[in-house]
Amino acid sequence: MNAPDGVSHDGTASDDDVADRPTRSEAEAAVRTLIRWAGDDPAREGLRDTPSRVVRSYEEFYAGYDIDPTALLERTFEETDGYDELVVLREIRFESHCEHHMVPIIGCAHIGYMPDRRVIGISKLARVVDAFAKRMQIQEKLTAQIANAIDEVLKPKGVAVVIEASHQCMTTRGVHKSGVGMVTSRMLGLLRDDPTTRREFLSIIGSPSLHAG
Repeated sequence: MNAPDGVSHDGTASDDDVADRPTRSEAEAAVRTLIRWAGDDPAREGLRDTPSRVVRSYEEFYAGYDIDPTALLERTFEETDGYDELVVLREIRFESHCEHHMVPIIGCAHIGYMPDRRVIGISKLARVVDAFAKRMQIQEKLTAQIANAIDEVLKPKGVAVVIEASHQCMTTRGVHKSGVGMVTSRMLGLLRDDPTTRREFLSIIGSPSLHAG
């Protein structure tokens, strides 16, 4: 499947997409339009600086489009003294935004992998989560993107990613159901095929509800 115009297959912005982006003044004008559509006056004192603040916020919320996750994962280390057991990073907090309503998704990711001669700095795993999370997302795709990137670049014996998150598109609008959490997982290689290894990972992260199978 081809990537959308201006976006590469890993979701990063292409050069054409960057060139086609609206200017800051155009983005701020769009915010003023939304304020008027909501029924308020963007010229009043309390809202006068809101468009510039919103645009600055968007630069932070969606910074992931300018980050290449592959580049983050390419520096690995082979001096491991033969370590070949699970490496697990738990409770990586993230904030993302629902691509359907552009409201927050807040949660944490758990990542595990079984090294094959090479390991990655743990901070890079957290940065990969942010690279994909700081985009317009759905949780299922976010889970798959993180696992696939680690698998494709690091080429471990197995990868597991579990994400637990709450979605404000469900809690603050629509059905208004608070306290609801969504859990998604993607297992590859040994962590998919070997029940013992999978159970070990799930036990480490404390997710007994996913132990079935």
